[in-house]
Order: sequence, then structure tokens, then C-alpha cells
Amino acid sequence: MSVVSGRAVKSAMGVRMRGVLGVRRPGRLVAEGVALLVAVVVAFPLYWMVLSAFKPAGEVQSSHPRPWTLSPSLDSFRRVFTQQDFGRYFLNSLVVAGSVVLLSALIAFLAATAVTRFRFKFRTTLLIMFLVAQMVPVEALTIPLFFLMRDLGQLNTLGSLILPHLAFSLPFAIWMLRGFVRGVPVALEEAAALDGASRTRFLWQILFPLVFPGLVATSVFSFISAWNDFLFAKSFIISDTSQSTLPMALLVFFKPDENDWGGIMAASTVMTVPVLVFFVLVQRRLVSGVGGAVK
Repeated sequence: MSVVSGRAVKSAMGVRMRGVLGVRRPGRLVAEGVALLVAVVVAFPLYWMVLSAFKPAGEVQSSHPRPWTLSPSLDSFRRVFTQQDFGRYFLNSLVVAGSVVLLSALIAFLAATAVTRFRFKFRTTLLIMFLVAQMVPVEALTIPLFFLMRDLGQLNTLGSLILPHLAFSLPFAIWMLRGFVRGVPVALEEAAALDGASRTRFLWQILFPLVFPGLVATSVFSFISAWNDFLFAKSFIISDTSQSTLPMALLVFFKPDENDWGGIMAASTVMTVPVLVFFVLVQRRLVSGVGGAVK
């Protein structure tokens, strides 16, 4: 009897599995095909940028471009790295992006903890103001920020780039980290207090490691926006070119008579490398952080 029932169960499971595979497999293939197509479309501009950076000048300016090259050249990269003060521009970009990432992570963590764990007057109003700040376009605030930086004496300094990016990245970071802090049970804090842990110790030794994936996810946003910034760098760095960043270095290759597209593509490739390295370093934390935010 048990043998018959076992065979019946196996037969039923086999029919069910065939039905599931028969129904889901075509849909999965279509989804994978669409995902592959989207990946190709997204990656093609990056491929063309890198390809153009390695093409000789004749092929870059050819009226019949080809998606390959048989004679790769490093001339465009030589022009980029021999450009005056390119290393200083690169260092300035690192200082600006690194400062924005560290300061925004620290302030957002403390602010998210405050608006989540404590009840105080105008708490809801403050959260709504964070949302409103995200709705205002950056271009609309460039001129007021210019006068503000002028009154603060920060024009032609890296501070004029760090402060605006810090202000624009904080609302998003606070809202995102608020979900991570809320996900930590209050009972955990109470248990730590019973064990003799102070609020400061709980904050840095228990809560901070738990929300660290969220900090990584927000840091990616802050890093990319600060690293690729051109609007603020063009508006606030007026006369002191030693305070310029990498996006401003691209302007050297735009010439009135003829643009140096090889140099532009090579410089853009160099600018992309730190972003890729940053993604590789934080990819695991980034996936868990985005997943935690969605949850």
C-alpha cells in the first residue's frame, strides 16, 4: 500500500513539476532576454566611450565609425595625463567626494536615529521638509547658493562644493536610514541597557553595525553625485583653477575650432574608474542595503 501511495505521490509531483516548468520557462526566457537587451543598451555607451579612448585620432574623427579598432593607441590617455594639473583635479575630486560621503553618512545616521527613536515637537514637520527638499531641482538653487557661498567667503574653495552636495544628499540619506533604524527592535536597546550599556555605546557598537548596509547604499548615491558634479564646480570655482575638479578638466579638450574627442573619451574613462572601484568594494553591502530598504 505504501509503495502504491509513494508512486502516486511521485507521479503527481512529476506532473506538477512539468506543468510548472512548461508554464514558467517561456516567461523566464523572455524575462532573461529582455534583461540581457537592457544590459546591452545600458553598457553600449560605456563600451563606445572606452573604445573611442583607445582609437587613434583618424578613426575617432572618421565619418564611418566602426564598433572596433585594429590599431589601439594610448595617445589619448597620454594627452590626458600630461595635461597640466590633472593630478590635482583628480585629488580635488577625491577630497570633495570623500568628504561628502563621510559627513553625510555620519550626520544622516545620527539624524535618522533621532527622528526614529525620539519624540519631539515638529518631528513630522521636519520629515516633511526632508521630502520637500528632495523635490526642489538643483538648477533652481544654483544662483541663491552662489550668493550664499560668496557671503560665506567660500567661492573658489572646495568647501563651496562640499557644502551644497552635503545638503542635497542628507534628505535622501536620512529617509533611507530611517527605515533601517526602525527595523532594529527597541527591545534590543532595552536589553543592552539592562546589561549596563550606555546609549552612546549602544549607538556605535550595536546600532551602527546593524544599519551599516544602509549607510553603504546612501554613500553610493552621495559619491556619484559629488564625483560627477559639473554645475557647482562651474558656478563656484571661478578664478582659482587649482580648486577645480575632474569634470572641469574635460573643458580643456573642448576647443573652438575642433574638439579633441579622443581626449574627452579618455578623460571620461579615467573618471569612470574610481566609480567602478567604489562599486566593486561595496557591492555586497550595497545589495543587502537596497534589499533592506525595500523590505
